[in-house]
Amino acid sequence: MQFSRSKSRQIIAIASMLASGLAMAGGNHAGGHHDSPIGEPGVASKVSRTIQVDMINGMRFIPSDIQVKQGETIRFVLKNTDSVKHEFSLGTKQELLEHYEVMKKFPDMEHDEPNKISLAPGKQGEVIWKFTKAGAVDFACLHVGHFDAGMKGLVKVAAR
Repeated sequence: MQFSRSKSRQIIAIASMLASGLAMAGGNHAGGHHDSPIGEPGVASKVSRTIQVDMINGMRFIPSDIQVKQGETIRFVLKNTDSVKHEFSLGTKQELLEHYEVMKKFPDMEHDEPNKISLAPGKQGEVIWKFTKAGAVDFACLHVGHFDAGMKGLVKVAAR
């Protein structure tokens, strides 16, 4: 089977992303994602509280500034009230920027990760996340142009 030069580059890029994703998914040998600076996937039965976040016209999250406590497990209920597809993605600034660059190359990329959700217009979904460390956790819509338009926010995690 022969591929064009650009198709070969795309295949190599996708393979590299998958390999790096698998490496990151492994976390540490003692227990997966526990060393992540943003926390870990939450368990529904351990949810401390629910926070609704609306994805609205004008490329905004409401609220875009969220306060939680270290150790809390939050159920984010995301509702896309806009007429275009949006995404909610938790991460460090660096992780979000790196992923945004990948999304620019592969805008139709679908996600199946506990810290991300993509929603079509009018749809609702949830992300359950445990915030294990004090500090700041960023969130953003990484669809092409949305991040640049200011569709981002911050979760401030207060120390216990």
